[in-house]
Amino acid sequence: MNAIPELESTGFTLTIGGAAVAAPPACPVVNPIDESVVAHAPSCSDEQLDQAVSAARNALPAWSATSFDMRREALLAVADAVETRVEPLARLLTAEQGKPLADAAGEIRGFCWWLRETAALTLPETVNEDSPDRLSTTRHVPVGVVGAIVPWNYPIGNAAFKIGPALLAGCTVVWKPSPFTPLTSLKVGELLRGVLPPGVLNVVSGEDGLGPRVTSHPGIDMISYTGSTPTGRRVMAGAAPRLKRVTLELGGNDPAIVLPDVDVDHVAAKLFWGAFANSGQVCLAIKRLYIHRDVHEPLKRALASYAASVTVGDGTEPGVRLGPVQNRRQYDRVVDLLRDSRQAGHDFLLGGVPADGPGYLVPLTLVDNPPDDARIVQEEQFGPVLPLLRFDDVEDAVARANTGEYGLGASVWSADAETAAAVGRRLRAGTVWINEVQHLSPHVTFGGHKQSGLGTEGGQEGLLDYTLPQTITIRRR
Repeated sequence: MNAIPELESTGFTLTIGGAAVAAPPACPVVNPIDESVVAHAPSCSDEQLDQAVSAARNALPAWSATSFDMRREALLAVADAVETRVEPLARLLTAEQGKPLADAAGEIRGFCWWLRETAALTLPETVNEDSPDRLSTTRHVPVGVVGAIVPWNYPIGNAAFKIGPALLAGCTVVWKPSPFTPLTSLKVGELLRGVLPPGVLNVVSGEDGLGPRVTSHPGIDMISYTGSTPTGRRVMAGAAPRLKRVTLELGGNDPAIVLPDVDVDHVAAKLFWGAFANSGQVCLAIKRLYIHRDVHEPLKRALASYAASVTVGDGTEPGVRLGPVQNRRQYDRVVDLLRDSRQAGHDFLLGGVPADGPGYLVPLTLVDNPPDDARIVQEEQFGPVLPLLRFDDVEDAVARANTGEYGLGASVWSADAETAAAVGRRLRAGTVWINEVQHLSPHVTFGGHKQSGLGTEGGQEGLLDYTLPQTITIRRR
C-alpha cells in the first residue's frame, strides 16, 4: 500500500478515480449548535458524477478479480488509515453533525471496527450436485457498481455498513453523503486516496438533487440507501427503470414494552439512552415506550430524574452528553410535533417547545400517556422526545406496538428473559431485543419489516445483498 497522505486542515474536494477533483463550493454546511457555516462543500456536477461512475466501472473488472483475501486486507488497510486520524475527523464530525466529541470519536472508531469485523465474513459456495453425470455449484459474484447514499445522523458509521460489504464482495462504490453532513466523508475519501486502487471508492457531494441523479444513473448497478421511508420509495422508483438492485434501510417507530416485574432503578438509564442517544436521531431508537401500569408511575419519575441530570448543549463543551438536532428541516419537524402535543393538552413531564434562538437545541422531553392517535405516537419523531404509554395487559401492549406502517426494531424489558422473549416473538419488527436495544454487529443481519425497508445489512445476508448468485453446471459424461 502507498503511504497515507496527511489530512489537510482546509479545503474540500471530491474523490474520483483516486484523485482530488475540485468542484464549486456551493453547499453551505451549518453547525447545528449556532447555525454558523462550518464550510462550503463541493457540488458535484453531472459531468463529475459521470466521471465518478466511469472510474468505478473501469476499476470494477480488476477489483472483482482480486482475491477475496486481498480484498479483506484492503478493508483492514482502510480501517488502519482512518484510525490514524480519529481526533481531527471527530472534531469535524462534531462541527457538522452536532454530537459530542466523545460520541464523534466513537463513531470514527466504530467505522474502523465495523470494517475489520466485516473482513471476517465469507461468501459461501454451494455444491448442488456432485454425481458421475454432473457437477453443479452456485457461487456469488459482485453486483457491480454500488451507489451508497448515507444519512446525516451517522454519516461515517452508516457508511461502514455499505462500504465494507460492498468492497469485500468485489463491488466498486460511489459514496454520496448527506448534503447536511458531507465534510467528514469527503475527508475520509481524501485520506484513502492511494490506500485503495483508483476508482474503487469514489466520494461525491452535492445538494438534494444529487441523490436522484445517483439513483437513476445508468452506470450504477445497485443503490444502498439509508433514510426516510418516503425518500426510500422515491429511490426505489428511480432504480426501477433499469431494474437496479436496492437495499433500503428506512424509517422506524420502534416500540419498547416494559413488563411489570422490571427493576425500575436498573432499567431507567438503559431505557433513557435507548430513546435519547444521539438526541433521538437513531433509526433504531425507542420511539414509543409502553409501560405496564404497575410500574408506570415509578418508571416515569425515574426517567424524568435521570433525564434532568443529562447535559444538552454544544458538543465541544466538557460534560455535554447530547447535542442539537442536526438540521433546520428536522428541528422544525420536531418542534411542530411538540406544539401539536401542547395544543392537544398532553402532559409534559419534562421539556417542551424550545425557546426561540439560534441553533437547533431541543430540550429532552417526556410526554406522559398521550392517546394512541396522537401524532407524537403515530409519527417517527427522530428527535429528543419520547411518549410514555401506559398499558394494562400484554395483549393490549403487543397489539398497540404492532400498529402502524413501520417494523424496524422493538424491545421487551423484564426480569424474566424467557417471558420477555415470548412477547418479543409476537412483535412485527426486523430486530427484537430483550433487555437491551440498538445492539448491532457486523456478524448479525438487520433489516426492516413492513415499510421499514427492503433487503438487509450486516452479517452474511447483508454481504450477499451485494452479490448475484451464479450457478455453474459441468456435464461430466
